[in-house]
Amino acid sequence: MAKREALALVAHDEKKDDLVRFVSRHRKHLAGYDLYATGTTGARINAALPELKVTPLKSGPLGGDQQIGAMIAEGRIGGLIFFIDPLTPMPHDVDVKALTRLAVLYDIPMALNARTAELMLVGPAKPTAGRRGKAGT
Repeated sequence: MAKREALALVAHDEKKDDLVRFVSRHRKHLAGYDLYATGTTGARINAALPELKVTPLKSGPLGGDQQIGAMIAEGRIGGLIFFIDPLTPMPHDVDVKALTRLAVLYDIPMALNARTAELMLVGPAKPTAGRRGKAGT
């Protein structure tokens, strides 16, 4: 039996709804991965899409980001989707920087927004004029 690739799903508070919608739109693609998520994000995805069976870790500020970082360092995570909120100051900003550093160091794909995450999952698509510069999509 072949080992499935694993993805980590993380979202700042103001982006959790966006990530849940993204996961819902791409559930067929995501069903082929072992999915891990920080606490509240994982619980919200599991509530909305229980068929995906996301493994929730601790909340990001309580160590969930570090758990994902450790899994990246161990080679257990093959990609990271982290919907960041660029407009809200984050007291745990160092966690975002640490995850970014590990994704670069271990050469795994990291998406910080929906368009990049779509490219990661389904490949390039023809750009549409309605998407360009539209915040929050």
